[in-house]
Amino acid sequence: MNKFSLDATDIRILSAIQKHGQLSKTKLAEIVNLSPTPCWVRLDRLKAAGFIRGYQADIALDLVGDFTQVIVTVSLRQHRKSDFDRFETHICKLDEVVECIATGGGMDYVLKVFTSNLTGFQTLMDSLLASELGIERYMTYIVTREVKSAQPNLGALVDKGKK
Repeated sequence: MNKFSLDATDIRILSAIQKHGQLSKTKLAEIVNLSPTPCWVRLDRLKAAGFIRGYQADIALDLVGDFTQVIVTVSLRQHRKSDFDRFETHICKLDEVVECIATGGGMDYVLKVFTSNLTGFQTLMDSLLASELGIERYMTYIVTREVKSAQPNLGALVDKGKK
């Protein structure tokens, strides 16, 4: 199964578990309007094909504690594959960096970083600079509040892609 062989029922299943997480066989079948056994067979196929990478809880971090969230844009000095590989390998080891995307244009990467406080963030940045990853410059943006955070609406995204 590849992304081009997904049908509307597969998309409904993926959308349901994206929105609700793990569901019972009966509840998932009810949501996607399919009988339980065929629904579960499809879900198993989607899992085996790698469409479902895992299940996570959406934790209300603001209720857990007062954390510092920072968006960081990074530009590397050199643009060789080895430079990108070295940077990405290092970033993937850092628990504080929860997202890293490579971009085209003015900056090479955009990072989303969570630390316990601003001092922790500065310690992280000092460590990155000391690691000789080829960082030419970086810009930081302190997050003051989160206005929206969501996964894309899979059903709408697929429908718009077909037009």
